[in-house]
Amino acid sequence: MVILQQTISAVTLHKESNLVIITISMTILGIETSCDETSAAVVRDGKLLSNDTAVQLFHSEHGGVVPELASRAHQRIIIPIVEDALRKASVEKKDLDAIAAVYGPGLIGSILIGLSFGKAMAMGLGIPFIGVNHMEAHIFSNMIEEPKPSFPFVNLTVSGGHTQLVLVKDYFKSELLGETMDDAAGEAFDKVAKMLGVGYPGGPLVDKFAAKGNAKAVKFPRPYLEEGSHQFSFSGLKTSVLYYLRKVGFDKTANVNEQFIADVCASFQAAVVDVLIDKLLTAAKKYDVKDIAMCGGVSANSELRRRLETEAKINHLHLFIPKLDFCTDNGAMVAQAGYERLRKGFVSNLELTAEPNLQLN
Repeated sequence: MVILQQTISAVTLHKESNLVIITISMTILGIETSCDETSAAVVRDGKLLSNDTAVQLFHSEHGGVVPELASRAHQRIIIPIVEDALRKASVEKKDLDAIAAVYGPGLIGSILIGLSFGKAMAMGLGIPFIGVNHMEAHIFSNMIEEPKPSFPFVNLTVSGGHTQLVLVKDYFKSELLGETMDDAAGEAFDKVAKMLGVGYPGGPLVDKFAAKGNAKAVKFPRPYLEEGSHQFSFSGLKTSVLYYLRKVGFDKTANVNEQFIADVCASFQAAVVDVLIDKLLTAAKKYDVKDIAMCGGVSANSELRRRLETEAKINHLHLFIPKLDFCTDNGAMVAQAGYERLRKGFVSNLELTAEPNLQLN
């Protein structure tokens, strides 16, 4: 007689001839609250069953995310979001085998809402809790659906708070090749949008205006840094835009020429895209990988996607970019990371604390 001890509840027995095949089914709830999206998702055996996200649109009134308001909004909506994710997945709470939640990096007040809720729910259900690194979860956004990149691959994470280049060697084995030394790419988009008075969030708005502009209208600098560097720096580029607007006497409160704004957006965007693609391709060549991936909110940028698709074909690389639902912060990437962690036997102590400055490794 064989006794199988598992922390995972769902065990199915199949009889085929004289064989007994034991398959272990794992259903994971993932929770994401690191910034201003409240999101929950359910993954079963690596397959996404639901992904429910609420975006805090009211921050546009303030020109950026207000941490205190963000955490209060998470507190109000996290229960309905989790319940909706479970309902859409046709999963009861008792069917869950583990709960995963982000514990950093991000806004500490926002992180604490999802982390505390996830730990309390796991403790109440008597199931494992899994703390997930938000940056690691972004990489997993390319593993939610097929096809998936093969190890090793180079991943570019571009968002409002982070710009990182990572060599992903295996699940939970990665090397941080470079990151921003100042402004993240998404942060630069937001600040330039604010200079132009086009609104918040800046990324989608700059992208929209840029589609109607001339990318060669203004020659903004490309901050490549030293040759072969994997580091990023967008502060100087942002400052160049500011100086240019001052030089031409731009006043965002006056009646302005939309074509002028479109040209500035297109020229700025082209500079950012050139740098991001150059760094990614340089790393892919250096580490001799055939698969490259991109994730994070800025990966939704239409020009970045278009250019990267073209360059990948020219350089005979396989490109992976998640669909738009998984580019911004979402519970699906957390649930997927949680599933892989549980599958490999990694669980977290309920004393795990929020780490707003958590590093990838």
